[in-house]
Amino acid sequence: MTLKGRGRSARFSQTSTAPCAYRRIHMTSGRVNPQFRLEDQKINGLGNVYYNLMEPALIETALKRNEGVLGNGGAFLVTTGKFTGRSPKDKHVVRTDSVNDTIWWDNNAEMSPEGFDALYDDMIEHMQGKDYFVQDLVGGADPRHAINVRMVTELAWHGLFIRTMLRRPERTDLDDFIADFTVINCPSFQADPKKHDCRSETVIAMNFDRKMILIGGTEYAGENKKSVFTLLNYLLPEEGIMPMHCSANHATGNPVDTAVFFGLSGTGKTTLSADPQRTLIGDDEHGWSNNGTFNFEGGCYAKTINLSSEAEPEIYATTTKFGTVIENMVFDEETRELDFEDDSLTANMRCAYPLHYISNASTKALGGHPKNIIMLTCDAFGVLPPIARLTPAQAMYHFLSGFTSKVAGTERGVTEPEPTFSTCFGAPFMPRRPEVYGNLLREKIAQHGATCWLVNTGWTGGAYGTGSRMPIKATRALLTAALEGALGSVAYRKDPNFGFEVPVAVEGVPDILLDPRRTWDNPEAYDRQAAKLVAMFSDNFAQYLPFIDDDVRAAAIS
Repeated sequence: MTLKGRGRSARFSQTSTAPCAYRRIHMTSGRVNPQFRLEDQKINGLGNVYYNLMEPALIETALKRNEGVLGNGGAFLVTTGKFTGRSPKDKHVVRTDSVNDTIWWDNNAEMSPEGFDALYDDMIEHMQGKDYFVQDLVGGADPRHAINVRMVTELAWHGLFIRTMLRRPERTDLDDFIADFTVINCPSFQADPKKHDCRSETVIAMNFDRKMILIGGTEYAGENKKSVFTLLNYLLPEEGIMPMHCSANHATGNPVDTAVFFGLSGTGKTTLSADPQRTLIGDDEHGWSNNGTFNFEGGCYAKTINLSSEAEPEIYATTTKFGTVIENMVFDEETRELDFEDDSLTANMRCAYPLHYISNASTKALGGHPKNIIMLTCDAFGVLPPIARLTPAQAMYHFLSGFTSKVAGTERGVTEPEPTFSTCFGAPFMPRRPEVYGNLLREKIAQHGATCWLVNTGWTGGAYGTGSRMPIKATRALLTAALEGALGSVAYRKDPNFGFEVPVAVEGVPDILLDPRRTWDNPEAYDRQAAKLVAMFSDNFAQYLPFIDDDVRAAAIS
């Protein structure tokens, strides 16, 4: 192998070490640490391997392979087949001695080491002779807590996607890049549940001992980034760092004034954090260390259903920018114009774009300790107020509860909003028990101080099907008032059902909206719905009572 100079490709050819049926001359191209090729990881016998191609080359290759089509402005348009959302039930963690006592097994399906070894061997056999794309990337904007991740993908556009979503090292840093973990993604591979100790032909398997994640049987690109998020969710608490499924921003020119927005997909994390009056740190996944807040990612993954240039101009603009990945959107075959209202493929249509496509995005992706913590919920019952102020104990209660609605399309089989409790506002990505994250959050709040808010972006005036979605204009006005400190001087009432404080009047927001009971045509129907939701909260939280302190227990809704 010869390295042709800094900034140029390392290219070499060699005879494959694959079995006879696949033996051929193959080429490896792109920039890579010559001591850390796939062969050095004992992954042999593949076809052409492309290391760390940049966006133009990835798009060119994906187009040649008919993986998608070129959209306006150089966006890449792709459909992912029957999998248009995550498959959380197909996610497994390998049970080994090193993780046996720390994994939350009630929430994470186990896989035996033997099942994983068989899965790995069969996947490598499946890969023989085929071309693959490698991206060497970083998870975490704070280098003190970042991990190096190697993504090996069967699809060129998956390489483009993950290159967009994770953080891209300097080209010169690739020359000595060594991965902490390796992810291999083969959508065309189908698992054997009996042989591989998994649930179905689709599999996401995490092995912390072998420092490897295997993904098979799904083209949905979000599995790539969520696997890395889950990985960081396990590793960071050991360092006293709070991993968070949240977006984050800070006051322009003042990183100390940082706000984080917890919430599942569809609750408004991306939309509400992309405030033109503040600096965006990131839209989905962050850590809270002793130094402050840091983004895990280098890009954003925004839902595009009903996206408009009027309401969200910057996100809308990314859909016609070079290298943005457009996932599962209907478009005109001739003009390539996107249809933001047609959800016939999925309601989970998305665009993935680099962070710097948002004009007010932070170049460092770092912020201070959160001054405001916003917990976003999408209440399909139409019961919760648009904003409420929480005590620290109430904040931990609602964090552990994680009440929201799964929005249509986010997961397989979800076709309309489903009320759910997703602890820590991200249960599918939490490998440790919820109390680990809840206690970390409470410790951080106690140490650094933060005002906590519960914000409902769901329904008002009735439940889903009867009421209407909370006006985004009102939500933005309430958030602005909270972040600017204007809600510190207004009058509050104590909610009779949930015990938190609700502002009585806020400038620019109709008073009636702040009292959800008044928005219903039938107040008695509201009372019945509220009683039903209170009972659901109480029943759900019973599982945490043995693990929490008295002050949180006192804040529990009953």
